[in-house]
Amino acid sequence: MKAVIIAGGHGKRMRPLTENVPKTMVEVGGKPFIDWIIKWFMSCGVNDFVLLVGYKKEVLMEHLDSKKDELGISVRYSAEEVPLGTGGALKNAQHLLDCEKEFAVVNSDFVTNIDIRKLSLRNGAVASVAIMPMKSPYGIVEMQGDLITRFRQKPVLNDVLMNAGIYVMSDKMFGYLPDKGEFETHGFPELVAQGKLNGYNFAGSYWRTADTIKEVEEINADIQGGVVFK
Repeated sequence: MKAVIIAGGHGKRMRPLTENVPKTMVEVGGKPFIDWIIKWFMSCGVNDFVLLVGYKKEVLMEHLDSKKDELGISVRYSAEEVPLGTGGALKNAQHLLDCEKEFAVVNSDFVTNIDIRKLSLRNGAVASVAIMPMKSPYGIVEMQGDLITRFRQKPVLNDVLMNAGIYVMSDKMFGYLPDKGEFETHGFPELVAQGKLNGYNFAGSYWRTADTIKEVEEINADIQGGVVFK
């Protein structure tokens, strides 16, 4: 199975870390996000990659081209000249996936240890989504009248499920993609209406993404503390 990595983002909320590099080249635990993602895919038996690149693409391409022989991976690139969104960028790379009946698609700003092989396209599904319980970014307060009865600092909300930005898709997905826009809003709603979108809850696995410098620091602490990889 090939893996498509969406790596064209600017990471504006992470500046100044992304002034000169794309978001996926920001370092956590001594390595850029892209290295952690490729290491994770290789642990799941995947070593063939298509990178959807845009902002500061030369930095990312030079980095991967210098490492691919050492790692024993295949890397090809699909570049967008103007932002196309996740759906448009994936559609733009269709020619690199023509022989694939199914493939993985992921964002490029996370660290995880989930087993992507658990995502399946059973019962005619066109795509399958990795689901995680949401960790609240805020402290949660419970009250009775004016009295605070419980305070939980950034708890995991097991009854609130979120999209982890990790997918397995069939080649039929290209029929649902926009020329420009996000497949999460122009594609997935149609699959939901047709009963063709699966999900798998990875509760108990590690998954963290970063949109801010503070979240990068938190992932750093998790890696250094052995939370991610035992």
